[in-house]
Amino acid sequence: MSLMARIRAAAPPSAVVAGLIAVTVGVTSSAALVFTAAKAAGADSREISSWMLAFGVAIACTCIGLSVRYRAPIVTAWSTPGAALLATSLSGVSMAQAVGAFLFSALLILASGVTGWFARAMNRIPVTMAAALLAGVLLQFGTGLFTTMHSSFAVAFPMFVAYLLGRRLLPRYAVLLALAAGIVATVFTGGWHAERVRLSVATPVFVTPEFDWKVLISVGLPLFVVTMASQNLPGVAVLRGAGYDVPVSPLMTWTGAANLLLAPFGAYGLNLAAITAAICTSEEAHPDRRKRYVAAVWSGIFYLCVGVLGATVASLLDAMPHALVLGIAGIGLLATVTSSLATALSDTASREAAVVTFLATASGVTLLGIGSAFWGLLAGVLTSVILSAGRKRQEPDAPAPDATSTTRRPELSTRT
Repeated sequence: MSLMARIRAAAPPSAVVAGLIAVTVGVTSSAALVFTAAKAAGADSREISSWMLAFGVAIACTCIGLSVRYRAPIVTAWSTPGAALLATSLSGVSMAQAVGAFLFSALLILASGVTGWFARAMNRIPVTMAAALLAGVLLQFGTGLFTTMHSSFAVAFPMFVAYLLGRRLLPRYAVLLALAAGIVATVFTGGWHAERVRLSVATPVFVTPEFDWKVLISVGLPLFVVTMASQNLPGVAVLRGAGYDVPVSPLMTWTGAANLLLAPFGAYGLNLAAITAAICTSEEAHPDRRKRYVAAVWSGIFYLCVGVLGATVASLLDAMPHALVLGIAGIGLLATVTSSLATALSDTASREAAVVTFLATASGVTLLGIGSAFWGLLAGVLTSVILSAGRKRQEPDAPAPDATSTTRRPELSTRT
């Protein structure tokens, strides 16, 4: 194989762009929450940079390692709902106590992978309901492209047109063309503020943990719950919806172990990504689904860059036009939303439960600090149980449904 062929195989443009978009969406949508959470724990600028560096290293190692190991686009990320939880619950908590809570949460995630209980729970969720869950999670990002046209029509509309033309003429590069159109549009509209960017390299800062049982219960335990319910659960749904039969338990084990190792440096919660992972599992990432894992590998590489330049990220976020981020996120997820809705509604027997799951998840409701993904799934399961029980009582002699009409999926392995 020639050198150029090796380069094309390792860095196909569509996969590189998908990885870059995934990181851009992930960082711009939630990095501010990470900074807020760090400040709530009393972190100074060096410690905040250390948090970003720790996450950059953790995400890079898990994205690259797990994706190459399983040949699947496995994208990890920091816990966004976890950051929101910490931003409101770390008041009065020292940094040492906060790190103790991070270690406790990471240990619970590691235990869930070693015991296999999370994988067993996921195996009971029908694929139609998982697809509806994913569609609900992605809805706000999918509509972001069109809501952006209200205030930034000169940016969002050219991106949309470029994407449609790309889908017609160069399907593999449609998202890349949309991104290029968005950059050109924002340059002409004056949306960039390059003068705000400041270059700075992050350094690790180790914090000796302190274990306070009150902080472990009030911070560590809720952090574990929201990370598993609001992040890992839809993260598995993304992989399942894309047709990747990846063993769940090793994913929990390795993310928990990486989290445990880097928690003293600020990695409060590492988990499977959902929204950004959907970008890397889409057809736009690579026409061959067996090679889409390369997009996740590049996502890990870009996250490592983000971590090393942690202090620079905040200034870059301040300089980047928000309309560009919303527009490319919506375009990058169009194909995934389409396939998720098609799968969710494919089985008439479970269609109503899937619709309930979709609507409840898309509502964005948050109860007890747990996001809508968990409550959407719970609403869907409740709908399925009640309606199924009703059909059995009312139609005891009804013939069994044709096996070909029921959507099935392979069992998710619990092996470690």
